[in-house]
Amino acid sequence: MRVVILQPGYLPWLGFFDQMDKSDVFIMYDDVQYDKHGWRNRNRIKTAQGAQWLTVPVLIKGQDNPLIKEVLINNRVDWRRAHLKSVQQSYSRAPFFDKYFAIFEDIYSKNWKYLVDVDMAFIFAIVEAIGLTAKIEVSSSLGIVGNSTQRLVDICLHFVATDYLTGDSAKDYLDESLFSQHDIKLEYHHYQHPRYNQLYGEFIPYMSVVDLVFNHGESSLDILTNRKSVEEM
Repeated sequence: MRVVILQPGYLPWLGFFDQMDKSDVFIMYDDVQYDKHGWRNRNRIKTAQGAQWLTVPVLIKGQDNPLIKEVLINNRVDWRRAHLKSVQQSYSRAPFFDKYFAIFEDIYSKNWKYLVDVDMAFIFAIVEAIGLTAKIEVSSSLGIVGNSTQRLVDICLHFVATDYLTGDSAKDYLDESLFSQHDIKLEYHHYQHPRYNQLYGEFIPYMSVVDLVFNHGESSLDILTNRKSVEEM
């Protein structure tokens, strides 16, 4: 039983979904402190001018370390229309634009209050679009409290995990001994980013997964998991 625990993000990159594919249980870690300069409210798409940030404006000024699930969207800014326009302009000539653009029209048509809700709406929509089948749970619904590595271990124990897969940067803060004490194998992701067909010239890695989906459609899961290369298709 392999568990993955990741914070939900806005239109996440390929590695997020690769970890999900490699999990038996995937935990959306929504009740930890919001990181102001992270990926919770932003990501990049590829445009004719190069990489472009899409950022959801949030209301955190004056708040004392809000949790991810508590962060409010600043809807005084018309970000939904701006993001939809950017997606449309950037991918209208992509091979699978007509198949998937309705997802964006639907989600951006709704008046979201909390950042985590729009993040997870897109994540679940992409999961369905590319055919992922992992069991997904939300940490705030588990009733497991605590801090740092011990809480991650407790979540793993809750699901009777034998393996815990995490990103490479976690080496900087995890207490690896806590996993070994409970016979949980700690694995680091070491993601190998694939190359795939993009619009607008030279390949740019580490875009939002939407860049892959619009360009490769139903083949996206095989590509992002490196089960097949573009040349094999």
